[in-house]
Amino acid sequence: MVISTGNIVAAFQSSQKIVFAISRTPSKAQIFLEVLELGLGGVVLKVEDVKAVLELKDYFDRRNESSNLLGFTRATVTQVQMVGMGDRVCVDLYCLMRPGEGLLVGSFARGLFLVHSECLESNYISSRPFRVNVGPVHAYVAVPGGKTCYLSELKDGKEVIVVDQSGMQRTTIVGCVKIKTRPLILVEAKRDSDDHTPYSILLQNAKTVALVRPHQGNEHQNTTIPVTSRSKLGMRFGIQELKLKNSLLRNKQGS
Repeated sequence: MVISTGNIVAAFQSSQKIVFAISRTPSKAQIFLEVLELGLGGVVLKVEDVKAVLELKDYFDRRNESSNLLGFTRATVTQVQMVGMGDRVCVDLYCLMRPGEGLLVGSFARGLFLVHSECLESNYISSRPFRVNVGPVHAYVAVPGGKTCYLSELKDGKEVIVVDQSGMQRTTIVGCVKIKTRPLILVEAKRDSDDHTPYSILLQNAKTVALVRPHQGNEHQNTTIPVTSRSKLGMRFGIQELKLKNSLLRNKQGS
């Protein structure tokens, strides 16, 4: 159906007429909007159930959200420690991520850390730019609509937000979720502007797991990393990839 509609749109592009597509479901309306983005005057959603209208509105809200720049607030790592074994989650996405991109994850929804993807080359494992080793099952992860969900709730087909070091965000789809028992590290941090509110994240103790942080000329200073909240945006800054097992522990010990 989309192919025949595309032919109709192409046939009218040189005329003064405006072509509208008619859809009876929100999902088909989304296909029209994405596949026939150019040349289509609009989409008419022909339904009787108001829930279908609200579902399409939610789709537009997610699209608009992706065009907004996400802000980060500076937070300084105050403690790093081994905490034992736990069920950690690896998320494979439908898209490829670039250096500096990852998922927003944290033990509390009020503060989410940018966990780097496995897109970087390593001596221990091949690059997997579609994967993020995000943390244990209880942690929160950012999803479209300004919301979060538990990592344990992620499943094939669910949408999540990929964010880069400049705050650019895009919506993508989960392709596979893998849960395995692994040794975990607890990372605690506090915002530079509010040292009374703690933030934390648990991550697998592995050389392929990384956070993203601002560039620090002196590795022996306290490590400052970007933290964001789904309800409050802060300042943005340049950041670089941070290896947990090496740089983070070394920075903490040298402080």
